[in-house]
Formats: sequence, C-alpha cells, structure tokens
Amino acid sequence: MGRKGMELEGLGVLDREFPLEDVKRILEETGRESQRKRKLPATLMVYYTIALGLLASVGVRQVLRHLLDQVREDEPLLGPLATEAAITKARQRLGVEPLKELFARFVKPLGKKWLKSAWYRTWRVVSLDGTTLRTLDTDANEKRFGRSGSKNSKAAYPQVRVVGLLENGTRILFGVAMGAWSRGEMTLARDLMGRLGKGMLCLADRGFFGYELWNQAVATGADLLWRVKSTIKLGPLQKLPDGSYLGRFRKGGAIRVIKFTLTFKSGKCQHYRLITNILDPGSAPAMELAQLYAKRWTIETVFEELKVRIGGPKLLLRSATPDLVEQDVYGLLLAHFGVRHEMIEAARHEGIDPEDLSFANALHVIIRRLPEMVSFSPSAEAALP
Repeated sequence: MGRKGMELEGLGVLDREFPLEDVKRILEETGRESQRKRKLPATLMVYYTIALGLLASVGVRQVLRHLLDQVREDEPLLGPLATEAAITKARQRLGVEPLKELFARFVKPLGKKWLKSAWYRTWRVVSLDGTTLRTLDTDANEKRFGRSGSKNSKAAYPQVRVVGLLENGTRILFGVAMGAWSRGEMTLARDLMGRLGKGMLCLADRGFFGYELWNQAVATGADLLWRVKSTIKLGPLQKLPDGSYLGRFRKGGAIRVIKFTLTFKSGKCQHYRLITNILDPGSAPAMELAQLYAKRWTIETVFEELKVRIGGPKLLLRSATPDLVEQDVYGLLLAHFGVRHEMIEAARHEGIDPEDLSFANALHVIIRRLPEMVSFSPSAEAALP
C-alpha cells in the first residue's frame, strides 16, 4: 500500500491527547478558568486554539463554525455564532499560560522500543535546531519580535524565533523556546536544556556550539553529537582504532572528534567535524555516528510540516498582538503533536513505522473529524448572552 494512499483506520480526535478533565485542571491551576457562564468558556477556547493551529490558514469564525458543527446541529437553538471581536476577547482571557502548561505536561518523547527509528543502539535520538515564524505586520508585533534584514532592507513581516528539541523517530517537538528574532538560537537553546536527560543522544548543527551551552547540555546526563566550525580549537588529538580522535577543549572536559568528507554528484566536497562526549569507540563507532548525524535533517522536515503542511504555502501567524502570537505558536505545536500522536498509534496498530504514513493524510482526517473533539456542549457550560 502506498505511503500517500494509506488510510488511518480508527484515527481518534484530539481530546484523546488532551482530555477535558486535564484541561479543566490546568485552567484552574493557571487561574484562567471561566469565572462566570460564557458563550465561549475557557475549556472550549483551549480546544479552539488547537483547532486554530490545525487550520492555520482559515478565518477565526470559520474555525469556530467547523469546531462546533456537531454541537450546533444537535442544538439548533444555540443562537448566532460568536463575532470575531468576541473570539478575540475570549482568547485574551485565556492567555498563553494554559497552552504553555498543556504543552509542557503532555508533549513528551513517546518512542517505545518497537519503534526502531527512535533509537540508536541504547540511545533515544533527538535533534536540536531552530526556525522563524512570520507574524502579522503590526506595531505591537514589530516592537516585541522585530524582523530580519538590514537597516535599509527589512523583511516584510515581524518574525518569532523558535528553537526546538525533536524526538527523531516520532517527529514530536517535545521542547520549544521562543523569542524575538534578535535573540540567537544558542541563547534560546539554553532554555531547553532541562528537557534533555540521561539516555538521550542529541544531534545539533555547528551554529549551536559554544562552551557554555555544550557544558550545560553535558550536565543533563545526555550524550551529544554536535558539528563544530573549523575555527574551533580542539587541542592535541589522539587517534583511535575506528579513525576518530580523543581531544580536549581549552574550556571543558574530554571529547571525541569524528572527521569525514561528503562528495556530492556535482563534485563539490563538504568537510565535517563532529564532537561527542561518547569517548568509547566500541559503544558508538565513528562510521555509525557519521551516518547517524544525517538524521539531524529530520527536524527540518518537521519545521516544514508546521510551516507548509499545516500553515499552507506561506504560514503567517494570525494574531495582531504579541501575547496572542505566542498563543498561536503553542496552538500550532499542540496541533502538530496531536497529528503525530495519532500517527504513532496508527503505526503501532499496523506494525509499521510512522514514516510510512502520510502526514498530510493524517492532518486531513483529523480536520474532518474535528467536531468530535468537543465532547461537551457549550450550552451546558454557559448561557448564551
């Protein structure tokens, strides 16, 4: 059966990933539960924000209409759909903290031993990288996030910088830090080190290497395989039987260095220098680590899923104010996790790798079944105005 044509039998809806009782508990803990009966209660708005992420290129009222299709069909006396202004006010009341907490609590590495692509030997393989997301061109977004370009030539839209940690085999972004475009990826990455841990092997490109960040990552107990620039001094090197080298930083502990060259069809050569804190070549031979490093590109594929597969050809975060932009980002991330989680469950049931399933197809099925995620009636939660 072809990758694109595969049906995801029994695909669930997102309230399986984010149960209503847990959503209510998070709203209470963050002080964002509805204080009075509303047409758009906080519980509904959490699911609505995730739906906005799934339907990133669709208007806000149209998303609400789609989300409430089943409820409105069952209860025709619900009255008119909320206005765009009412939706914005409800989103402002909700804020970003409940979505941020939902992400922290539920979005975690899920790769079990059956999923071989999630592992290298005994290590869970994760990747670190960054991207940018465009926001609406408003003064508030410009002030908070800034934009790329030179003094005389600025980008058309303000940009949020996002750095993420990905579990490669499941393609789940389980750690995210965001900030202004002017904040460097290495700076944002420091906020993610707490998501690393023993048993992980983290891949990262040369833009992330710095002594402080490296030492912070090593202190988590994780093992690292990072590319470094040719300008980084690695000290005297001692050659090992597998062709790698033992070295030592001027600032920091012992490292192992792996050098290799890739030759492309064009004849162009690319030289690589990788460093790792796995010092024993018997437990991780140089050739295997060089091949493993190529899997770092998996995170680029996931950024494409966020920015193209979900967001359309040119994703533009819909909100005019910075706080709601951050809410947009978490809605997008939670939506992506929901799709990926469903794909993992479908793959486990079929005994295949999630890579054999089509992300676009899974996204389509979830959107089609989106009304099912509202497992409660807004009219039972709140009186209409």
